[in-house]
Amino acid sequence: MKVLVTGGAGYIGSVCVEQLLDTGHEVTVFDNLSEGHLSAVDPRARFVRGCLSNLEELVVAINNSGAEAVLHFAAFALVGESMKDPAKYFRNNVANGINLLQAAVGAGVRKFVFSSTCATYGVPDRLPMDETLPQRPINPYGESKLMFERMLEWYRTIHGLEFVAFRYFNAAGASPKLGEHHRVESHLIPNVLKVALGQSPAVTLFGDDYPTPDGTCIRDYIHVADLADAHIRALEPGRSGFFNLGNGGGYSVREVVQACEKVSGHAIPVILQPRRPGDPPRLIASADKARRELGWNPRFPTLEAIVATAWDWHRRNPDGYPD
Repeated sequence: MKVLVTGGAGYIGSVCVEQLLDTGHEVTVFDNLSEGHLSAVDPRARFVRGCLSNLEELVVAINNSGAEAVLHFAAFALVGESMKDPAKYFRNNVANGINLLQAAVGAGVRKFVFSSTCATYGVPDRLPMDETLPQRPINPYGESKLMFERMLEWYRTIHGLEFVAFRYFNAAGASPKLGEHHRVESHLIPNVLKVALGQSPAVTLFGDDYPTPDGTCIRDYIHVADLADAHIRALEPGRSGFFNLGNGGGYSVREVVQACEKVSGHAIPVILQPRRPGDPPRLIASADKARRELGWNPRFPTLEAIVATAWDWHRRNPDGYPD
């Protein structure tokens, strides 16, 4: 297929672009490089620099690409920042997203695959979390993603746009060529590995008084390559709806630090800080629906395997991407 990938210069988007090309798809990347890196874009893809806020740029890019499908990764995704600046999140993740939907429908795009989040659920009523749980976000980031999910349902009803929305749990790991490099790094594993690389003196833990066995938050980690595999499967005609993507197991913050120490062979000191607003105590996925309906199975089911790929990339690229 001909596929337009928004945010294809970012962490998850770039790995997905790589796998799309490896499986024979023709890819156009649309990215404003505010968060992404040009050197992370596979050279086999066509790159268009543009912003979701500019409808005209989107229309030209989609029409020129001949896109039959859109994969939408371009969003702001920092929970803490969303609690301080909600307007930034609603403007980009919702209002600018409307431009993308309009351009896609106008160009006759048949399939839309959306990068959503488990943050749409808020604090879950039960674990593991399946797709039938009520969605009650506790931060503007999760709310902005839920609003876009609801828009997709209306675009399917009114315009016949077939869509798949993936509710990610914690993306981690790296491909041999592509890894995680955010200009403002909020993700736990790369921040822990910075300590192992000697780039930070210690890693900060936010809260040790949660109702969990060791007092730190528990999260479900999923390898970025496994996320990309799910997106490729979603392109097949007739596949639609909402799907959780996670491994179905949970690891505490302290357990992540221990795994990074084991893989890297370095001691990692920690500094304790108070809780951050907007952080639920436990988030663990049930991805049975994705396994059943998409034939998807993670190739990296353990935290140690995920961390090992991240450590390999960061060790070879200690300063991340050059741009």
